[in-house]
Amino acid sequence: MWDDDAASRKLGMELHSAADGEARLTMTVTSDMVNGHGMCHGGYLFMLADSAFACACNSPGPVTVAAGADVVFVASARENDVLEAVATERTRHGRSGVYDVTVRRPMDGQVIAEVRGRSRTIQRS
Repeated sequence: MWDDDAASRKLGMELHSAADGEARLTMTVTSDMVNGHGMCHGGYLFMLADSAFACACNSPGPVTVAAGADVVFVASARENDVLEAVATERTRHGRSGVYDVTVRRPMDGQVIAEVRGRSRTIQRS
């Protein structure tokens, strides 16, 4: 799945691990990602979290997609910040799953965002 994810890779995301319902990605905030306040746009923060979520929920096997997600922005990130997203499976039942993703700035440990994602396993068409 990661090899075909041009959107995530185009933003400079790097996949460091994905196995057993967990995943870890990093991304550096570029000048193209900051808003008019000089902060990383929330859409990019969510995309990093969503990509980690996707890698985590697809790591066990069958094709799994997002059924929904909630994001809480905790602190701001700025240009040149390296961000890390860690996704962890909380529960899986039948075709549904729940995952938590923490986006943080490893340099100082600051949590930037928290995301809870809901997944659904589908049949590949």
